[in-house]
Amino acid sequence: MFIISTEAGRSGDGLAQRSAAAERGMLRWTVHLEGGPRRVNHAAVAVGHKVYSFGGYCSGEDYETLRQIDVHVFNTESLRWTKLPPVRTGGREHAREVPYMRYGHTAVLVEETVLIWGGRNDTEGACNVLYAFDVTQHRWFTPKISGMVPGARDGHSACVLGKAMYIFGGYEQLGTPARWRDFHSATADRFGPFHSNNEIYCNKIKIFDTETNCWLNTASAQLLPEGRRSHSAFAYNGELYIFGGYNARLDRHFNDLWKFNPEAFSWKKLEPKGKGPCPRRRQCCCMLGDRIVLFGGTSPCPEQGMGDEFNLMDHSDLYLLDFSPNLKTLCKLAVIQYSLEQSGLPHDIRWELTAMTTNSNISRPIFSSHG
Repeated sequence: MFIISTEAGRSGDGLAQRSAAAERGMLRWTVHLEGGPRRVNHAAVAVGHKVYSFGGYCSGEDYETLRQIDVHVFNTESLRWTKLPPVRTGGREHAREVPYMRYGHTAVLVEETVLIWGGRNDTEGACNVLYAFDVTQHRWFTPKISGMVPGARDGHSACVLGKAMYIFGGYEQLGTPARWRDFHSATADRFGPFHSNNEIYCNKIKIFDTETNCWLNTASAQLLPEGRRSHSAFAYNGELYIFGGYNARLDRHFNDLWKFNPEAFSWKKLEPKGKGPCPRRRQCCCMLGDRIVLFGGTSPCPEQGMGDEFNLMDHSDLYLLDFSPNLKTLCKLAVIQYSLEQSGLPHDIRWELTAMTTNSNISRPIFSSHG
């Protein structure tokens, strides 16, 4: 789903220059670190220079016992993960303000508040309670809501335009399976192929106009990525990007990166420099300035090949994709690549080089997963 507003788009020389830089091939994977939270079907948002990751699935963890959702924070300056301590609830009534551990939910940021909606665990099933997390005070609460509450579900998508959150698709806990799409993607400038009970993988753009609340008729692009589900999507400089995903009909996981231009209504496959992620699905992507933070997800075990649906390995890795790496970043990459002498470099540069090459240590041992 590609959500648009009739408001004027962003403009400026800076945006054009960064877009041109990406076109010239400066798009580059700059950081690869292991040892972060091992998570699949998690949800994350970018707040300033940090990424907040909420819940998710990890093979071997307990999703039957009710417990607080965990929150991990990645600092893009120190390149380190931390786990926030559990919130003190002080009674059953306050405990209801905190979401239970779950997967398949969504997270969006409205000003300084993260809204968590949907998802499921193995005991309670799917949820339709709206939870809010104050990033300044690290406090949970349940906002007052009105109107008709959407049915409990997971595998949906959510995005924010202005101060409104839009939810689309997913798999509803009660009733018949969703007619449209689960484990697709959506943003304010986003689209999503779907996966139905009939194993149909659509690769067409669907556009929803938020001014008229109507779906728009769209032309067909000539070059199209393969249909997929459980991919990531994000908007940058008025264009849409998708990464990874899975197609059971092709028996294939993806690690390709595609760009969609809404004005030309055309797709282009991109080839970033550097070492990127292996083929995967159900990862998280967060945009911070000119960089994407991609982490987690699941892939077939190496000995099974890239299409196996059931013998999967959950990831604890993280990658940074830089759309316009500056000279300082490129020089640091050269020092690392060629193992150059660092003793004569300034202390802050040596500290940054250490951060770029030192793994985190908070991930759980690896297990095989199913589904």
